[in-house]
Amino acid sequence: MSGTYGFIGLGLIGGSLAKSLKRVQPDCRIIAYTRTADATEQAKKEGVLDEAASSLTDPLFSECGMLFLCAPVSTNAKALKLMKDILSPDCLITDVGSVKTGMHKAVEELGLGSRFIGGHPMTGSEKSGYSASTDHLFENAYYILTPTESVPGEWVERYRRLVASFLAIPLILTYQEHDYITAAVSHLPHVIASSLVNTVHNLDNSEEHMKMIAAGGFKDITRIASSSPEMWEQICVDNHENISRVMDEFIRLMMEARDNMNKGNAVYIHKMFADSGEYRSTFTDRSLGSIKKVHRIYCDVVDEAGAIATIATILSVNGISIKNIGIVHNREFEEGALSIEFYTGEQADRAAAVLRQHRYRVWET
Repeated sequence: MSGTYGFIGLGLIGGSLAKSLKRVQPDCRIIAYTRTADATEQAKKEGVLDEAASSLTDPLFSECGMLFLCAPVSTNAKALKLMKDILSPDCLITDVGSVKTGMHKAVEELGLGSRFIGGHPMTGSEKSGYSASTDHLFENAYYILTPTESVPGEWVERYRRLVASFLAIPLILTYQEHDYITAAVSHLPHVIASSLVNTVHNLDNSEEHMKMIAAGGFKDITRIASSSPEMWEQICVDNHENISRVMDEFIRLMMEARDNMNKGNAVYIHKMFADSGEYRSTFTDRSLGSIKKVHRIYCDVVDEAGAIATIATILSVNGISIKNIGIVHNREFEEGALSIEFYTGEQADRAAAVLRQHRYRVWET
C-alpha cells in the first residue's frame, strides 16, 4: 500500500477514517469523491482532503494504494464496477459496511477477490455527515476485518497494523462469522427495541399514560429505536437470513419465559434472571462496540429553584462537559432524581467525584 488513499464518500465514517489517516500519516495523500459539496469544501479547508475527484472514473484513483468504499452497500458495488479498470492492480479495496455478505459477493463477481478486505469499524455517533467526523472515533472500538480467501496475507497484516495505529482493536473474521455475530449483538437488539416501543404505542390508552411513565429503564433499553430507519431498513434486508436465525432463538426464549410465568414456575424465572445477570457481568466495557455505551450518573437533588443550575455550574467550573441532563420521574429502576449524561466515561467518573466532594449523593451506571 502506498501513501495515497482513495475515498468514495466522506460522511461520519469516511471523514473519520480520512482524519485518522492524516493524524497517523501526516504526509499521506487523500483523494475523495463525494456527492456532498459541503463535505468536500470543509475537508479541503481542514487540510484533510488533498484532491477532489470529479467522478468515480477520475484517473486520480489509479494512483491509490488503498480505496475505502464508504457509501451504502448497493452504491459501493455499483461504484466498484465502474472503477475496477481504473484501479491499480496493487490497490487494496475495502469498505465500512455493517453487513459484509453482499459486498463480498459483489467483489467476487467482479473478479476482485484477491484485492479485497472487508472492514467494519464498530462505532458511530448520534450525529452524521463529515461535520461530525473526528480523528479519534475508532479509539478502543473493535474494527473487524473480513479478508477474502485469496487476498495476500501480507495485505491483511498491513491493514491490521493500520487499524491498530488508529488505536482501534482489529479483529479478523470471515464475512459469514461477521454477519452472524452482528445479527445477534447489533441488528436483533435494534429490531427488539423498535418492537418494544411499538408495543407501548399499540397498547397505550388515549391519555398516553404508558408513554408518560416510560422513562428510566424503558427509555434506556429502547434508546437505539431512534436510529436511522433508512439505514436499518437496508441492514435488515441485507442480513435477513442471519437476523431471522437469531430471532428464532429469541422468540423461543420469550415463549418459554411466558409459558413458565403462566405456570408459576418461580425456579425457572429466577434461573433466567440469574443466568443472564451472571453472563452479562462478564461483558467488557473496553470497546465502544456496535451499540454505543451511554456514560451516565444519577444524582439526588432537592426540589428547589436553581438546583440543576448549581450542578451544571459546578461541573462547568471543573471543565466537565454535559451531554444531556434531565429529571428522572420514573425512578423504579434508578437511584437519584437527576440523570446526567457525558461524552466519555472519564468525564462521568470525574463528575461523580466532583459532585461527591460537594456532598451530593451520586450513583454510577
